[in-house]
Amino acid sequence: MNEAGAVVAPGPFAAAVAAARACGALVVQPRMGFGDPATMRAGLDAVARAPATTVATLTLDSYTRLGDHEAAERALAEGAPLNGYPIVAHPPDVTRRVLDGARRHGVPVQVRHGSALPEDIFAALLRTGVDATEGGPVSYCLPYSRVPLREAVRSWARCCARFARMRDAGVEPHLESFGGCLLGQLCPPSLLVAVTVLEGMFFRQHGLRSLSLSYAQQTCAEQDEEALAALHRLTGELLPGLDTHVVLYTYMGVYPRTRPGALRLLGAAARLAVRGGAARLIVKTPAEAHRIPTVEENVAALVHAARVAAAEPPARPSVADTGIYAEARTLVEAVLELDPDVGLALCRAFERGVLDIPYCLHPDNAGQARGYLTDRGRLVWARPGRMPVRVDRRGGGGEMTSERLLTALSHVAARYDEEAASAVGRDGVRELAG
Repeated sequence: MNEAGAVVAPGPFAAAVAAARACGALVVQPRMGFGDPATMRAGLDAVARAPATTVATLTLDSYTRLGDHEAAERALAEGAPLNGYPIVAHPPDVTRRVLDGARRHGVPVQVRHGSALPEDIFAALLRTGVDATEGGPVSYCLPYSRVPLREAVRSWARCCARFARMRDAGVEPHLESFGGCLLGQLCPPSLLVAVTVLEGMFFRQHGLRSLSLSYAQQTCAEQDEEALAALHRLTGELLPGLDTHVVLYTYMGVYPRTRPGALRLLGAAARLAVRGGAARLIVKTPAEAHRIPTVEENVAALVHAARVAAAEPPARPSVADTGIYAEARTLVEAVLELDPDVGLALCRAFERGVLDIPYCLHPDNAGQARGYLTDRGRLVWARPGRMPVRVDRRGGGGEMTSERLLTALSHVAARYDEEAASAVGRDGVRELAG
């Protein structure tokens, strides 16, 4: 809201998502990024022309994510391949021409980057007029860097304030929290929900008014539906009056190795997005287990996800309550009690173990909490560390041994590959629609 209390008008990215929601369509989005401007432009053009409701993505390279812009420039000069688009190394006019590949079709572009200290990236966004990006001070620091959390919080605070100034030029920028993903797997849902809501509150505190909150598909569809319901509820309670939506990520852990298995998992993500009321789905391709996907593979995955989503009935009015909302709310409140400044509260929460990401090796993470996979495929707490959460022993033994960890990490991939193989054998079908 602005000072007068009026609801803000979203910029092009958020407006496109809102328009799709009004029509009952799920927005599907790739994670695509290429170093070569011509290839990147062609990719954005292909996504924009796909027979689906899409937004496009410009994913940055690893050098840019780490702030090593000289290495990105050397790679460009030497013609070496990059695993994403080096937005800081390319001149702004080059990037504007790249973005026109989607914008000429009326499709907005989000920049995705993975940086704990993204100030150069945000400066490039402002130079090129990109109104949407993602990340967060926790979600892009602890899982992906060794940067001290306090440095990341200060950097993200400056970036948010700078990004918010886009509205001075008549554009309301949009920022997505990556907090609902964290390490992508083996993290019980209440922590994912709590962190993305807390990052949303951090963004609001630093001037942003158009936000999306994330959640990554996990191991149990019923549990994921409950988590999405909890996320919607907490967003309404703790981020009222803002322009918000929920984005679901297709499973981010070990991916099925077979094409039918991967398509089956992607279809499950699309159905979950519809049932859970997500406005946007980040799509993965059958190539994920092997290599970086091509443009054509990205587009095919988008079309597949959109078709499955279109056939799914609308969101369910209610889901089972096993306590995810209450646990996530308890975590959020425990953090907010530590300091009125959300960034400082987050730092203190990790210092004291009030928040603790399982299997995260960052020095600022306590590393005492552990989750485990029950015999019903649900993710629950084996050890909460100092977090105010409960341990549920009803689904089997609670401690995650190295053998159980390896089994749990491959659980989803193995399950969907096996289900797809059984369906092929039973029906003689060579490729599954999900």
